[in-house]
Amino acid sequence: MIQLPDSRNENILININGELLPREEAKVSVFDSVVQGGDAVWEGLRIYDGKVFMLDEHLERMVNSAKAMAFAEVPSKEEIKEQVFRTLKANGMYDEAHIRLTLTRGKKVTSGMSPHFNQYGPTLIVLAEWKKPVYSTAGINLITSSIRRNPPQCVDSKIHHNNLINNILAKIEANLAGVEDAVMLDVDGFVSETNATNIFFVYNGKVKTPFADSCLPGITRANVLKLAEQNNIPITEKRISISEMYTADEVFVTGTMGEITPVLNIDGREIGIGAGPLTNKILGLYKTMTKSQGLAIPK
Repeated sequence: MIQLPDSRNENILININGELLPREEAKVSVFDSVVQGGDAVWEGLRIYDGKVFMLDEHLERMVNSAKAMAFAEVPSKEEIKEQVFRTLKANGMYDEAHIRLTLTRGKKVTSGMSPHFNQYGPTLIVLAEWKKPVYSTAGINLITSSIRRNPPQCVDSKIHHNNLINNILAKIEANLAGVEDAVMLDVDGFVSETNATNIFFVYNGKVKTPFADSCLPGITRANVLKLAEQNNIPITEKRISISEMYTADEVFVTGTMGEITPVLNIDGREIGIGAGPLTNKILGLYKTMTKSQGLAIPK
């Protein structure tokens, strides 16, 4: 028997190019670019108390990613917002929900790599689910993956694209090791991020995080940088080696799907004090931010 993480998701309506379809009927063509080559961009959105958190920032990144990928047609941000709100209202989702928002280059007239075959316009998918933050608030364990994060000279991490094979291979290693996620290094052997989140380290009351060179400059990451600056918490971006990672006083990861989560163990090394005072302070500041900001879902 198939076991859904949340049984309420069995009867959700999914929006594909403006058409609301039951879960089992929501499909894209086998000629769609996302099927043919992972040729799509995406965002994760979280819903708090009747509001979509950081929606404008996510749509800005989506549009920028589509532009970098040379999409010929991109819906306006207002058009995408309308479909996001429409989908949430149709599902009655006003809290504890998450959206996987995907924009593909669209359907092709024949299989092949060239965007010249894309003559139907893009495909917009709004997949809203009942989904609380995915990690335990008590903390998670990590390993270091053997899979390197793509450097900018290969696939620029600033493009939030759907070709996630590197991340999936790293996640498989984490699954086999019996931990939640895997730390990915850059091609020079410095910490980049995990397969699913950005990562932060605390040393003697100061927070450090890798440069956003070979990692996604995440929106939750940007909020942590902003909150630290606003609250006089010392924070810097720097290259971080494996040994520095092991010897941090505190480690936490950030992302829309899981919010802010303490790390307890990496490669069998216990991390200092686990969910320590700075991690908890930043988490508290972030929780306050999610309650006070966001675009209200029209009734």
